Amino acid sequence: MIKALSLFSSAGIGELLLDPEKIQVVVSNELLERRAQCYEYLHPNTKMICGDITKDSTKEAIYNELTDDVKLLIATPPCQGISSVGKNKVQNDFIKDRRNFLILETFSFIDNLKFDYILIENVPRFIEMLFPYKDDFYTLEELLNFRYSGEYNIEVRVLNVKDYGVPQSRPRAIIKMYKKGLKWDWPVEEPEITLKEAIGHLPSLAPGEKSNIKWHEAKKVNDRIILALSHTKTGASAMKNEVYYPKKANGDRIKGFHNTYKRMNWDKPATARTTYNGSVSSHNNVHPGRKLKDGTYSDPRVLSILETFIVSTIPKNINLPDDASDTFIRTIIGEAIPPLMLKKVLDEIGG
Repeated sequence: MIKALSLFSSAGIGELLLDPEKIQVVVSNELLERRAQCYEYLHPNTKMICGDITKDSTKEAIYNELTDDVKLLIATPPCQGISSVGKNKVQNDFIKDRRNFLILETFSFIDNLKFDYILIENVPRFIEMLFPYKDDFYTLEELLNFRYSGEYNIEVRVLNVKDYGVPQSRPRAIIKMYKKGLKWDWPVEEPEITLKEAIGHLPSLAPGEKSNIKWHEAKKVNDRIILALSHTKTGASAMKNEVYYPKKANGDRIKGFHNTYKRMNWDKPATARTTYNGSVSSHNNVHPGRKLKDGTYSDPRVLSILETFIVSTIPKNINLPDDASDTFIRTIIGEAIPPLMLKKVLDEIGG
């Protein structure tokens, strides 16, 4: 069993499927109190240090809880500053967003604790951006090699979680560092799981409707959008409808991108579940729907929480804090690597 430190832990969604017989996260850190509280709820055996990792006092609190036998670092810094759906599109914007450089805060832990294994995970653009260091700029891979290639094997890949048992298309940048002489393989690719295979067995829901299945209920949608989506076929966007398109309250056509108000495809994995997965107007969020006898399509809504759990490989019987709202649950799912993906990457430690 390997003991681990988890940094930028959010609510602990990504760690839900880790086998405690193999990996035991003993200390974690998260900036936001609400997420830290949820992490403690989900992982009561882990010591959570809630605080700003850029502050010496927070680092000291983390160090005080660690022992010499902690050999794995899991670092999943926030990606909102560099996500392809975020506002920051170019390097100058990246530089202005402090969140993009939080990964540099891990260097002191790597230097002092000499982990055997280190996992850094983020969106693909994370490995393309340049980091300021010693009056110059480097990619993270260059920077890690500059500092640690003498001691660690350093491997960088972009993996799409859909190729590893997760019914969701979501590319992730994975950086593995492991001490020379040790072994850490990459997980083996698997066939894709389609939305039909993953959630096709669940009953249709109208917006605002509840089922008798835990977590399977539909968010409300206004009548104008329901009308537009009801006339939108599987895989299509209501933005392209000639008659039944999304309208404002005054009847004006809503302007947007081709992938907004868009239904997913039954024969493909779900599209990436972002922090905005609860909005029909955000990217590729609408249920595929089923064609009805009158020619319209059912389920003019986003995926239910249960459906979102399934395509994110979150246990269907999970319990969350009573005060966890729909928005909070969807946000922490969007922030996290799907737990099955994290498990499969870490299961390969040792070969």
